This record gives sequence, C-alpha cells and structure tokens, in this order.
Amino acid sequence: MSSTIDPLRPNPQPIDVEMTPATSSHTIAEAGGQQASKVPHIWLVTGPAGCGKTTVAQHISETLNLPYLEGDAYHPRANIDKMANGIPLTDEDRWDWLTLLREESLKALVSGAEGVVLTCSALKRKYRDVIRVASYFHDVSIHFIYLHAPETVLLERVGLRQGHYMGANMVRSQFAILEPPTAEETDVISVDVSGSIEGVLEVALGQVTNKMTEAV
Repeated sequence: MSSTIDPLRPNPQPIDVEMTPATSSHTIAEAGGQQASKVPHIWLVTGPAGCGKTTVAQHISETLNLPYLEGDAYHPRANIDKMANGIPLTDEDRWDWLTLLREESLKALVSGAEGVVLTCSALKRKYRDVIRVASYFHDVSIHFIYLHAPETVLLERVGLRQGHYMGANMVRSQFAILEPPTAEETDVISVDVSGSIEGVLEVALGQVTNKMTEAV
C-alpha cells in the first residue's frame, strides 16, 4: 500500500493507492511479451478548446497503431451539462474525471501496446500532475503534447463547430485559468497550432516518433 496526496483539494488528505493486478507495472510489462523490455508511453494531447486535440490524437493513434482514449467521453453527465450551459468546471468537478483518465490509460497498456494516446485539456499544472502520478507507481513514461494558439484563433475555430457542447464562452473561461507548461515540465512537447492542420499533424507526429526512438 502506497500513499499519495490529492493535488486538487485545498486541504489535501492522504489517499491510498493500491497496485492492483490489472494495472501493476509488472502486468503492463509482461503482457507485451517481446515488448517487456520497453517502457510504454502515455501521450496526453492537451490544450484549450479549439486547438485540435481530437484531430491530432487520432492521427497519432492511427499512424502508430496505438489505442486512443477521448477524454471528453469520460466526463460524467453532470460535467457535460454544466459545460453545455456555459458553466466552467471546478477543480472538484475534474478530480474524479482526471483520476479515471489516468487509470483507463494504464488499463489500455495492459494489452501490451507500446503506448496509448489520450486527450484532455489539462489546463493547470495540478491537473497534469494527476496524470503524472501514474509514473510514480507504474513503469510508464508520461508525455504531454501541448497544443496552443492565440485565443482569437481558437474562438474562431470553435465558432465554426456545430452541435458541440463546448462553445465560445468555454474557450474564454479556459484561457482565464490556463497555466501554460513551464520549462520545469520537461515531459511537455509544445506545438503551435496556428498554421495549417497538415503542418500541425506533421510536427506533432514527428515529435512523438522522435521521443519513441530516443526511448529504444
């Protein structure tokens, strides 16, 4: 039994984290057979609404044949309803969701995949730290692909969407709390998405493949 701290609560209390057979580091490594000597990767595609997280993540997933998890699909109904009504999520709203994304990413690696691609805005450092906890207890390498562009660019893109619950007001609220990764966060790959989608996909995929080559 190990102990960690909830990074989201004002007065954090110890949380017990068990190494369950389904997601232990040994299980992840052994399930891959010949890949057991390699450390699997979690590629978390991050950034505010409108930056193209889903497009980039799906491209990386399909090109490299890696499992893909759409973070928004794991939001509870209450969170989706709040965002659809232009109500920003609180830290409390995000805590269980972020923890679930971390655990689902680890489960996806049990099959022996070399990595898993996940989308999540991860706007604040403490949100990113929730995912980083995975590497404290499991033999896994965490990478954040931070997609960024000026707010005006992303507002325009979101304005062109139809039928999506994330509206322009949510873009503004996300920028209001955004904490861009600092130089201390050495596990972050930064990609400017102001240009063409073809150029963005090429740069993002190139960064990922370079990291995977370095890890061999």
